[in-house]
Amino acid sequence: MGSYKDADPALGYLTKKDTEVKLPRPTRVKNKTPAPVQITAEQILREARERQEAEIRPPKQKITDPSELADYRLRKRKEFEDLIRRVRWNISVWIKYAQWEESQKDFKRARSVWERALEVDYRNHTLWLKYAEVEMKNKFINHARNVWDRAVQLLPRVDQLWYKYIHMEEMIGNVAGARQIYERWMTWMPDQQGWLSFIKFELRYNEVERARAIFERFVQCHPKVAAWIRFAKFEMKNGDVVRARNVYERAVEKLADDEEAEDLFVAFAEFEERCKETERARCIYKFALDHIPKGRAEELYKKFVSFEKQYGDREGIEDAIVGKRRFQYEDEVRKNPLNYDSWFDYIRLEESAGNKDRIREVYERAVANVPPAPEKRINYALYEELDAGDVERTRDVYRECLKLIPHEKFSFAKIWLLAAQFEIRQLNLKGARQILGNAIGKAPKDKIFKKYIEIELQLANIDRCRKLYEKYLEWAPHNCYAWSKYAELEKSLGETERARSLFELAISQLELDMPELLWKAYIDFELSEFEFDRTRQLYERLLDRTKHLKVWISYAKFEASAMVGGNGEDSEFAEAPSEDDIIEEKKQCIERARRVFEKALNYFRTSAPELKEERGMLLEEWFNMEASFGDLGDVSLVQSKLPKKLKKRRAIETEDGPAGYEEYIDYLFPEESQTTNLKILEAAYKWKKQKQVPDEYSFPIEPDILDPVTDVDVYKL
Repeated sequence: MGSYKDADPALGYLTKKDTEVKLPRPTRVKNKTPAPVQITAEQILREARERQEAEIRPPKQKITDPSELADYRLRKRKEFEDLIRRVRWNISVWIKYAQWEESQKDFKRARSVWERALEVDYRNHTLWLKYAEVEMKNKFINHARNVWDRAVQLLPRVDQLWYKYIHMEEMIGNVAGARQIYERWMTWMPDQQGWLSFIKFELRYNEVERARAIFERFVQCHPKVAAWIRFAKFEMKNGDVVRARNVYERAVEKLADDEEAEDLFVAFAEFEERCKETERARCIYKFALDHIPKGRAEELYKKFVSFEKQYGDREGIEDAIVGKRRFQYEDEVRKNPLNYDSWFDYIRLEESAGNKDRIREVYERAVANVPPAPEKRINYALYEELDAGDVERTRDVYRECLKLIPHEKFSFAKIWLLAAQFEIRQLNLKGARQILGNAIGKAPKDKIFKKYIEIELQLANIDRCRKLYEKYLEWAPHNCYAWSKYAELEKSLGETERARSLFELAISQLELDMPELLWKAYIDFELSEFEFDRTRQLYERLLDRTKHLKVWISYAKFEASAMVGGNGEDSEFAEAPSEDDIIEEKKQCIERARRVFEKALNYFRTSAPELKEERGMLLEEWFNMEASFGDLGDVSLVQSKLPKKLKKRRAIETEDGPAGYEEYIDYLFPEESQTTNLKILEAAYKWKKQKQVPDEYSFPIEPDILDPVTDVDVYKL
């Protein structure tokens, strides 16, 4: 034991060391070799079973005289009473006690025990069942009837009690009593199985009228589709087709809007099909498809298609297939009302069917989804115009569409143009102008301006075209296309000065979306008018703004082709120039072109020396032009200025540092190459002096040692 100081009151004044559980040390196996005789698990189990001791059972007691029997009964009753006193709520103890009294043929005492048990828990229907079964087993019919009567009175919602009670009466041949019990039960309005068991009971005794009356009460108590179908099948089984049809018709009147109405219509149609009434069945299917929501009519569509394939003609089969596809599209648009592809497919399906009311209904449902796709309304309007031929409806569709679109935020030029074109097709020019005018006022777009101008131009309304171009340019002064087209219109009308003024006004704008196209159009305009001086001035003004390579080349090409004699003016009355005059004029053009090239080359050499590639392209273009002049050209002027192309490598710099090398083409111009050669020769001379090799060891040095990268001479000795 530990010391008193280490004792813990919570552990009964023991120390923690005393309370530790000491496990035995595991035995170490010294010899791990396998035993010579092996044993299996089966042998172990068999040996354990053989050594198992026999179960101890109490000895059987034999009672030989009444006194021993009385003592035995007294002892057993005392045991049961003591047990009940301890566990009064345990129903199994009561049942064992009552069954023991029954085994002793003491039925009075057994009934007493059953009654005492019912006082404890009368809601336990098992007690009533056991009690009544004991009475029936011992053929106490009146006692059993009394027990059943009390049970169903106290527990009327327990169907098993009613079934057992009725079964007992039917087994003893008391049919009237069983019927009376059924009637008592039906007043409690049981579930469908109770009613059906009552009907089967009557049918077992061939009471068809009674069964029919019960069916009438049954469908009133449970107005479900399944109940009406059972009623109709009952009438059909009895061979009364008229009554069966009447039952189905009454069911349709009452349950046409029920969730399970699909099953009712299918059963009704199949009934008519069995009666060889195919037209009636077809009418039922169509009525059902029109009244049942598409989401609940999947099975109905399948049945209808199968019916039409069996009994219908080609048109009927196509209608059925269309109906099935209609159901699929309805399901898709119900899940996603903004699925425009499904709406378009659905509309095309209805258009192929040709039912105008259905087509309009689908269109209206489609365009009712906001935000609407303009394509849906466009298709709707085209259908009304082309297929239905309803002009007013078409106009209303366009009007509603334009009213619905928030033009302050966004708009669709296509809608405006289609509405205007529709009015033109109806010879309503005023209406078309009004629509396009509203479009320009509310939501101006390039397409609207272009189409409106095109319409007025086709109608030869030049003043309107000018006003529209002015509005166009007020809305978009940066639009080079509008300026060019306006000037082109004036040129086509012979208004050269107006066209020139428009071009001048256009190039004076501060911002332009495509200025190169505008300048090109202006230059082409002056060239078409053979105004070479004006064209030359335009090139000079353009070069003041930009020194782009293409401008220089275009300028030079213009000068090379600007021959006054070839303008064609008064060609009928002017004398034909002589060949010498033509050659002289051609030489002047070439000289002017050379001056432009020289000026451009001087610019790239002095002001933009870093643009070596552009400079090389300029020289190449000059060389090609000199070659194209033939005898008048002088290629040697350019050939001495052409650069050499060098292939070099340079490091690729990234954010993380050098990332390898890349090859590029560099240009070495003649004035640069002379300086480079001098530097290389000077370096080679210094290298030679540093070597100081003796004469006897001297050797000839090969000339033209080439750099493998640049392909130029490094040094020559």
